[in-house]
Amino acid sequence: MRLSHLRSMVAVLALVAPAIAEESELSSQGLENRVDFWKKVYTQYGEDDVIIHDRVHVNLIYDVATETDQASKISAVERALDEIRSNLETPEALSPAAQQIRDAVAAYGLPVTAAVLQELRSNVHTQLGIKERFRQGIIRSGRYVDSFQQIFARQGLPPELALLPLVESSFENRSLSKAGAVGIWQFTRGTGRPYLRVNRKLDERLDPSKATHAAARLLQDNYKALESWPLAITAYNHGRAGMLRAQNEVGPQITSIISDYHGPLFGYASMNFYSEFLAAVEVYQNYEQYFGQLVLDKPSGRQAVAPAPATTASASAASKRRVQTAKVSLADKYRVRKGDTLWEIAQRFGTSIRELMERNNLQNSAIHAGQILLVR
Repeated sequence: MRLSHLRSMVAVLALVAPAIAEESELSSQGLENRVDFWKKVYTQYGEDDVIIHDRVHVNLIYDVATETDQASKISAVERALDEIRSNLETPEALSPAAQQIRDAVAAYGLPVTAAVLQELRSNVHTQLGIKERFRQGIIRSGRYVDSFQQIFARQGLPPELALLPLVESSFENRSLSKAGAVGIWQFTRGTGRPYLRVNRKLDERLDPSKATHAAARLLQDNYKALESWPLAITAYNHGRAGMLRAQNEVGPQITSIISDYHGPLFGYASMNFYSEFLAAVEVYQNYEQYFGQLVLDKPSGRQAVAPAPATTASASAASKRRVQTAKVSLADKYRVRKGDTLWEIAQRFGTSIRELMERNNLQNSAIHAGQILLVR
């Protein structure tokens, strides 16, 4: 999906649901530094890079470490901040390392005072780069983005929301978070159950189409409750009830909520979620600038299997006899490949997840590479 594609989808939205489309602006005003930081995380820093930065002023970057030297580099940053605070009246006495960090703090626009330095000292934070993962997410997105956009357009939602999985799962359907969130849209059981069937026999969180319809309804419900896309998108991470509390306490502006709301669960992930999304959209729209030419995966289409017609009674009877005596052939089996999902295999062979699970006595939708499945 390129920028021209997005503009054409916005035009579709204006026809489908003008009331929502008119208010669907995804503004980055006041969040420029945060968006810039996440663009760096997505495109500049790789999986071996540990970014040492400020937890609140995220784009205030002190150093970049590796897993092996991050502890020593974090300690060096903390010592430098202590040194700056001890030499407020004599900055010329600073060591080169402390002077470099002092310059970074001042360039960020923060006053170099004892109170600010104490706060910075307590907010030293680390963030891993994900350049490789984000690049693969863009490639995988080719399987899904067009169909996801159509689903969101029919609901009258901003088409950019089809890119939210870049933040959630990198479009990896078998993604599983530490919190138990599953699938491309990373639904937890609790969040998914109002919109999907989630039980021991069937988990629709792993069906990209059904999960996307569910994500569209969830985001639409968030928007109806919060009347703001920045808050509705943040609620996808923090929860609708949590964002309603934040809105009631400090007002409807996402920038005010980030700076002034101190709810016990509103931490680093929640305060950055909307900015991560904006950065993902911007990088995706201009991915050649960051990653060069990429060959995106092709959309996975449904391949329906038509039954053979029985033209005569004798043919019908012969067909029944063949069904009764036939052995399972190679054409009835499929060896699971790395990256396959049960939904994609069902699409390929014109069947359903439920039928595949019943045919193969599967207790859940999880499959593994090398597994042999009966598909017919």
